[in-house]
Amino acid sequence: MTIKAFGAQAGDLPLEPINITRRAPGAHDVQIDIAFCGVCHSDLHQVRSEWPGTLYPCVPGHEIVGRVSALGAHVSGVQVGDLVGVGCIVDSCKHCDDCDDGLENYCDHLVGTYNGPTPDAPGHTLGGYSQQIVVHERYVLRIRHPEAQLAAVAPLLCAGITTYSPLKHWKVGPGQKVGVVGIGGLGHMGIKLAHAMGAHVVAFTTSESKREAAKALGADEVVVSRNADDMAAHVKSLDFILNTVAAPHDLDAFLVLLKRDGTMTLVGAPATPHPSPNVFNLIMKRRSLAGSMIGGIPETQEMLDFCAEHGIVSDIEMIRMDEINKAYERMLKGDVKYRFVIDCATLAV
Repeated sequence: MTIKAFGAQAGDLPLEPINITRRAPGAHDVQIDIAFCGVCHSDLHQVRSEWPGTLYPCVPGHEIVGRVSALGAHVSGVQVGDLVGVGCIVDSCKHCDDCDDGLENYCDHLVGTYNGPTPDAPGHTLGGYSQQIVVHERYVLRIRHPEAQLAAVAPLLCAGITTYSPLKHWKVGPGQKVGVVGIGGLGHMGIKLAHAMGAHVVAFTTSESKREAAKALGADEVVVSRNADDMAAHVKSLDFILNTVAAPHDLDAFLVLLKRDGTMTLVGAPATPHPSPNVFNLIMKRRSLAGSMIGGIPETQEMLDFCAEHGIVSDIEMIRMDEINKAYERMLKGDVKYRFVIDCATLAV
């Protein structure tokens, strides 16, 4: 089926309307009419070839929510009319140790929702800046939030799981003091989730103007990281740090805030490397520096259910599809609170 989408033909060209083809649903496929798609910083990196290997035409988008419009003959668990989501993964090998453990996000043969290998035309996956998508049932997620919140649920499929997974893996909960570095698309979700998990949340920002906003999101304390005295007051006080900043910066400034055996986990993905941290800041207190990438399908469903139970959604600004290029420029300036979401109905206009 031919549908409308928005994509780029080269890294130095703007996104524009294009027609793409979606496969007919196979036996285990779910066809989804896309209602909304969140705009992730990864979209910008990939479509502009700031990350290597971009295939064109590139149709970004991996924070997809919508309604099931058709099913393959052997699909179980969802029905036509159900509200569902698709995140960053649309396929994996399904039989490695990672897939067996429900950690498809670490499968060596993971297929991303866009720019991944596929037998479908044009030979690589095309994402959610489009009217419709067809996905194997394993990678389709149930949405239990009220339909009125659907647009604000979309960013949970990437920003939500990217922050939920490390918070769960490192067992964040009551009695712990947790730092969240950066108050953007990822950071604002990290604050909400860590707060809901019962931790004492310390938000770190370079901008004094974000202090009240961070508190409104659930931060117990807000530290302006440019203020040396404020940073010094938190040395050796944090059990865990979730670092969401997607630009190279001094990691040592935050590593020294960890207690003995504390961990700082990086989830922001800069286009160029961080300066290497001082090894002594790790070995002297047995601290760890780690990374985490999205989450597996079972954990993503768990995250969505947790968010529905706790009334958590992303803070969004809705845009029309034809506003995406302006939205990218605003995103580069940090001019969004905190996630753009595309109303995909505007593709039909």
